[in-house]
Amino acid sequence: MELYLDRRAVRQIRLSAQEAIEEDDTESLREDVLEAFTEDQVEEIERRLDNGDFFEFLTDVLDEWSGDDVDELFELLETQLGEVGIDLKTEAKVAEGDDEEEEEEDDADEDDEDVDEDYLDDDE
Repeated sequence: MELYLDRRAVRQIRLSAQEAIEEDDTESLREDVLEAFTEDQVEEIERRLDNGDFFEFLTDVLDEWSGDDVDELFELLETQLGEVGIDLKTEAKVAEGDDEEEEEEDDADEDDEDVDEDYLDDDE
């Protein structure tokens, strides 16, 4: 079975993992990873786990994680889920580039709005 994490979920996990690395604290990271999955995804994962507890599964993954590299965390998640028959798919590489492009587009839109407002103010 394949599970897909959307860009928002991947971004959420990446940001939380980076914060966990900086603060040396995985408690919030575990919660954020759990929240990144939909309820249906969590239920499917729990059906396949021996103990049926995704939270405990995440605890084990985070215990195995060195806490130094975000990509390593994704690799561990993919590997551990793969062992229970779940192929985790992410758009991590694409998401990073798209986020930057989206931010640039948002900035450009904001600049356009400022110009439009200035133009209207000059006419008055």
